[in-house]
Amino acid sequence: MDPDGPDPAGPDPRADVRDALERLLLGGPRRLTRHEVAAAAGMAPERTQRLWRALGFPDVADDDPAFTLADVGALATLSALIDSGFVDLDTEASIARATAQALSRLADWQTDMLAEVLTRQAREHGRVDAVAAAETLLPLLSRTQDYVWRRHLAANVDRLLSSDGPGDRRELAVGFADLVGYTSRSRGMDGRELGAMVEAFEATVTEVIARSHGRVVKTVGDGVLYTAASAVDAVEIGLTLPDVWDDEDRPQLRVGAAHGVVLTRLGDVYSPVVNLASRLCSLARPGTVLVDRALAGRLRGLPGYRVRPLRRVSVRGYDDLQPWQVRRRPPEAADAALEQMLDEMADDVLAEPEAGDAGGPDGNPGDG
Repeated sequence: MDPDGPDPAGPDPRADVRDALERLLLGGPRRLTRHEVAAAAGMAPERTQRLWRALGFPDVADDDPAFTLADVGALATLSALIDSGFVDLDTEASIARATAQALSRLADWQTDMLAEVLTRQAREHGRVDAVAAAETLLPLLSRTQDYVWRRHLAANVDRLLSSDGPGDRRELAVGFADLVGYTSRSRGMDGRELGAMVEAFEATVTEVIARSHGRVVKTVGDGVLYTAASAVDAVEIGLTLPDVWDDEDRPQLRVGAAHGVVLTRLGDVYSPVVNLASRLCSLARPGTVLVDRALAGRLRGLPGYRVRPLRRVSVRGYDDLQPWQVRRRPPEAADAALEQMLDEMADDVLAEPEAGDAGGPDGNPGDG
């Protein structure tokens, strides 16, 4: 048999489907090299390659026709953004990275979803035309994404209009919640069980945080980082999450929260406050909420909460950290004498000069 002859098994039908899907998704066939795209867009090849890498794509060979006319149009759109003053040359790669990180995760999820839908349809109705299905579904997905994006922009209109200066520094409450014993629990799960637990966790935290006017900054496997404009909203999220999540078949959840000035940049938040929330979360017992002094001071005196100082501890970045535990105040008409005494002691601790804790480096919990 001639090894270079035709394949006895025949051509792979998936290749034609793949090519058709690519043309649909990329707006046309791949016919341009990276140098041709750069020339058509009037940009230096080095700049287009830097943006390509920032978007999270691997390098392509100089003679590889990997690009389409839509890529030229995208670069022209970027040039228009720069000319408008909305984006400058120094930040274009950073914006590309932030956009890619958000959308690549969305694309991964949608790929799994589409594959599952096509597999189910093929099982129930026989062979499915994947290209025709994509032609129907993609516009629906695109319109949905545009709607959600616009609603999130609209939710930030008040912040945009009320800003007296640069909008990247704000006073916020920052919370971090994670699952206790997630690693050991997940070792005994198969992929379907683990996926179901992660989905349930993300659905729970998204609903609870949104209901209390917070914002999910990001989920990190077994944890979630969130922000809230007010101390009460941040603590309501922290107190509600463990209760809503609680189930004997699930690992317990704990929360740490802090308040202060944070840098908001490209959808993420950076500040020692973020590190502090993470440290407090790691100190919290399962099912409890620990906060820093700033949040404790905003909660003391509010009728719905009990705020109690705990023993000072030394953790990485903080030599003498004072955690505060927050609980809901029971609905009794009057506190017992012991609770009144503890309230007075908490007030005395808050009245003391703040200890000079050594703050950790700017950054989020991923900074270590």
